Amino acid sequence: MFKDFLPILKVILRFIFIYLFLLFAYQFYLNYFENSPIDPFSKWVASQSSYCQNILGFKTELVDQAKFHTTWFYVNENYISRMVEGCNGISIMILFVAFIFVFYKGTKTFIFTGIGLVIIHLMNVFRIALLNIILVKFPEYDHMAHDYLFPAIIYGTIVVLWLVWVKYFVLKPEKKLTNEKF
Repeated sequence: MFKDFLPILKVILRFIFIYLFLLFAYQFYLNYFENSPIDPFSKWVASQSSYCQNILGFKTELVDQAKFHTTWFYVNENYISRMVEGCNGISIMILFVAFIFVFYKGTKTFIFTGIGLVIIHLMNVFRIALLNIILVKFPEYDHMAHDYLFPAIIYGTIVVLWLVWVKYFVLKPEKKLTNEKF
């Protein structure tokens, strides 16, 4: 009976191992920047979101506040929102990478992971920029946008990427080369 569950158990244990390894590595990274207003990756995401907002006509500046480990979005001369470490998307990227590497398929795994991480990063940057725009233009929808709409979009993106990975790479049979002639 245990033999039937062994493949599933291997997948689960592999996922847990990869996830925890990446999570601890990320925590080590965060600990290194413990005395900074915000870690460099979060600052990079905030600056890209700020850039998008400026392009869309919402004059945005970033203001660091070391005491609270945050960076504020100062939009059209008002403090609108703040960027904290949890907004940078790394936690969901770790989840994505762990799932993809559970079903390792050689070089394709690294290529798909890289493309997927870029897509998730871009979605996150646009999510933050659009959330700030909603906070400026439609503040009555801030709770719905922050708590429901944008998590659905970002997690939906990850689920779609996972489905593409499984359908087109994991379940696709490998072509075997044979020397047989018909």
